[in-house]
Amino acid sequence: MGKNIVQKIFNLHLVSGKLKPGEEIAISIDQTLTQDATGTMAYLQFEAMGIPRVKTKLSVSYVDHNMLQTGFENFDDHLFLQGIARKYGIYFSKPGNGICHQVHLERFGIPGDTMLGSDSHTPTCGGLGMLAIGAGGLDVAIAMAGGPFYVNMPKVVCVRLNGSLKPWVTAKDVILELLRRLTVKGGVGKIFEYGGDGVKTLGVTERATITNMGAELGALTSIFPSDAQTKKYLRMQGREKVWKPLKADPRAQYDEVVEIDLSALEPLIARPHSPDNVCKLSEIKGLKVQQVCIGSCTNSSYHDLMVSAMMLKGRKVHPDVSLTISPGSKQVLDMIAKNGALSSMIEAGARIVEVACGPCIGMGQAPPSGGVSVRSFNRNFEGRSGTADAQVYLVSPETAIATAIQGVLSDPRDFGEPIVIKEPKSFVIDDSMIIPPSDKPEEVTIFRGPNIKPLPKKEPMPETLKGDVLLKVGDNITTDHIMPAGAKVLPLRSNIPAISEFVFEKVDKDFVKRAKEKGGGFLIGGVNYGQGSSREHAALAPMYLGVKAVITKSFARIHRANLVNFGIMPLTFENEGDYNVIDQGDSIELPDIRNKLKSGNKLTIRNVTKNKEIKVTHSLTPREVDILCVGGLLNHQARSSM
Repeated sequence: MGKNIVQKIFNLHLVSGKLKPGEEIAISIDQTLTQDATGTMAYLQFEAMGIPRVKTKLSVSYVDHNMLQTGFENFDDHLFLQGIARKYGIYFSKPGNGICHQVHLERFGIPGDTMLGSDSHTPTCGGLGMLAIGAGGLDVAIAMAGGPFYVNMPKVVCVRLNGSLKPWVTAKDVILELLRRLTVKGGVGKIFEYGGDGVKTLGVTERATITNMGAELGALTSIFPSDAQTKKYLRMQGREKVWKPLKADPRAQYDEVVEIDLSALEPLIARPHSPDNVCKLSEIKGLKVQQVCIGSCTNSSYHDLMVSAMMLKGRKVHPDVSLTISPGSKQVLDMIAKNGALSSMIEAGARIVEVACGPCIGMGQAPPSGGVSVRSFNRNFEGRSGTADAQVYLVSPETAIATAIQGVLSDPRDFGEPIVIKEPKSFVIDDSMIIPPSDKPEEVTIFRGPNIKPLPKKEPMPETLKGDVLLKVGDNITTDHIMPAGAKVLPLRSNIPAISEFVFEKVDKDFVKRAKEKGGGFLIGGVNYGQGSSREHAALAPMYLGVKAVITKSFARIHRANLVNFGIMPLTFENEGDYNVIDQGDSIELPDIRNKLKSGNKLTIRNVTKNKEIKVTHSLTPREVDILCVGGLLNHQARSSM
């Protein structure tokens, strides 16, 4: 029986377990990636392990999130990250060099290798044939220390692409179609492997758009074959020597198969406030728009910006629209500056924003009150843009530019003849803003600003857990709900006591006060709790506030793992109807919890207030039970190394 691509890579990296869906496996990690909003905490955790040098083949620290320097905190963190990188054997991508996923695709990704990144959009490099997985910062720190990454073996879904895209239909429309069909919960416990004759019609950056937004499906990761398109892209980057062919065997087996006829697709759009709220663009075109944003790690490549520039050439942005362009990397910016495309954008009235994540994470360019913002980004969660009542729509760059010119939501198919971008023979190669590690680490002094605080510690789990329900929320709660991003909060990522003041700020402004007064307690949630960003602060800060367990109908993968890593127990209702039996303010307890966790996956919660018993379950492995009992993964790692 033939093997699929995922099985081939897992087989080469398997440390323990069997490749059977649902069974816990451990895989070795070749590369790691961090960004500055998650990296400071990851490196503090790495330092705490006492390892003198990273043990991965390659680790890269990027600065691309906290670029808005309204106070000392962000620059302090950047200096800390640069010192850590020089001392511990990590490459450092300076502010202005680009968004981590775009730069890693350009300069570091290797087909067939594994990568763990402290950002949920790490699967972007799956467009290059890499098994790239988003995770919490502590998991990345463990990987840098030479430890394996543990995960339940996912199902492998073959997405068979047939035919080719029609003019003005893009890779963005492919992933929006998958989100329309499968929803933001459709990829939980799965890896999406792309195949079919349509694959060869998509370039690497188009593939990367699809794998990037596979994160919105809830998937572990997504991956394309490494083929002639991959080889061509790596040759243009001057890295052809790392190319290797990688494809599924002719008789490869899959757990599921999804068929997409590329020629049948048309421009799609994700409406507020979820990436899966997708419809045909033609159904809602004509909507008045105030803002258009091109960029993010999803659509900021050379091809994306060249198409945007060609559409804008000789035209003007509508007077009622603010158009921003965020290049994905210094390489992209250099090239569009040299070939005149940047001039076309500026002449048309576009605002050129810094090479960074920027508006995608609410770091500047917030829409007006109640405004409509059309973006080529990957997420449109309520309030993520920085404006609580903004209406954010997700589209391709082609749709976004057509809209910016017309002032209303517009179909690019009405624009005229399709634009064909002539690819350069090679990309501009300038790695001067990537600083290599020091060959004299003992001489490196690490700068630590006053905002960098020590790691909070959690005590081992007591025999009985008891407390009040601090908050009850509904379905699809995101990590943005739990731990907001944006210019106000992100600079505090190195300071857990300070950032904890913002937990659930957009959901319940009294949450933090209540958690402190009650000495911690429990959270109740609905379906897909914790979807979105990999930010471990959405577990770290609640842990600091004394949250003991989160009880939901279901969890998003990365957040569930982060809860375990920081000693917060993730439980699910055995009967989803019992969600209605617990209310905010109820007093609950779990007696003899340590022994019961070890004896099975079913537990009983006693609702003391209502005098009722509620059955819950957990999917914890024996290893995860041990982690919870000792108070988290750092404590577990310390005991394992004794």
